[in-house]
Amino acid sequence: MAKKVVATLKVAGKGKDYSKVITMVKSPRTGAYSFKEQIVANDFVKDAIAGKL
Repeated sequence: MAKKVVATLKVAGKGKDYSKVITMVKSPRTGAYSFKEQIVANDFVKDAIAGKL
């Protein structure tokens, strides 16, 4: 799956402007953890990790 994402992000040389951010989120109801994946611009990586996006 990662190869497909990288291939689609490298359209017209703009692939280096984006990053895939994977964060772990805990469910308040069950307490189970799940993973949330986002593709964000490099300028907003810290915001995505902090949960502001």
